[in-house]
Amino acid sequence: MNDLYGVIGDPIAHSMSPVMHNAALEDAGLKGAYSRFQVSPAKLPDAVKGIRALGLKGINVTVPHKTSIMALLDEIDPLAASIGAVNTIVNQQGKLIGYNTDGQGFVVGLKKVIAGDLASKEVLIIGAGGAAKAIYYTLASLGVRRIDLTNRTENKAFEMMESCPFEIASHYCNLLEAEENLSRYDVVIQTTSIGMFPDIGASPLKASRVKTGAVFSDIIYNPLQTSFLKEAQHNGAVIQNGLEMFVYQGALAFERWTGITPNTELMKKVVLKQLGG
Repeated sequence: MNDLYGVIGDPIAHSMSPVMHNAALEDAGLKGAYSRFQVSPAKLPDAVKGIRALGLKGINVTVPHKTSIMALLDEIDPLAASIGAVNTIVNQQGKLIGYNTDGQGFVVGLKKVIAGDLASKEVLIIGAGGAAKAIYYTLASLGVRRIDLTNRTENKAFEMMESCPFEIASHYCNLLEAEENLSRYDVVIQTTSIGMFPDIGASPLKASRVKTGAVFSDIIYNPLQTSFLKEAQHNGAVIQNGLEMFVYQGALAFERWTGITPNTELMKKVVLKQLGG
């Protein structure tokens, strides 16, 4: 019998997870299929019952269900519990266990472009949503030197800093302050939806003051190069789009489901092809 996997969200038609995971399953020689499932918030409890009843082996969870699904699972991994969001579910012989691979996936990709020890870096995160929280907590757990936050809503940023279970030097700055002091950071991470297709001309802040050799990362991958990244690169930054995070968070989920490390280069290739890149 073939193993079944999938992703749930609302909306979900845009998801590239099926093409990526089905390619990984075939490459690994595993008999299985991965599909996308449109699930409204009202139908989430029924969807979880369906996962149990049908015996789906693994599920990815995307907006708006990453937090609300936690109460419907049997067990939550400690990191996912501290983040307050789940993006991966493992069906362990009928027991549904929730994990969060977003932050870990981001860090795996970041390490491929960053020079030197990650622990020595000063980081700025733009945004205070779910992805920002996963990245913030994961970097904090690794003991980076400093993580500052900038966000349009000050309260959300302070809430994220105060609830972090890991000890980390951190400071909030408004967007104007962030722009003025951008050159102090070794790593700048853009986690908002600003600049995503179709609003590709937008940018969360000006990337004119860039520290030499700094890495600017944007978790958006459509377009592959946002206006924010273009400006940062023009001013001397090393840039990285969100494709690495998408691929590696998926690869970590795949490992949890199958026990096999997938071919991440193949996964990246099929997503790029789908994007027309």
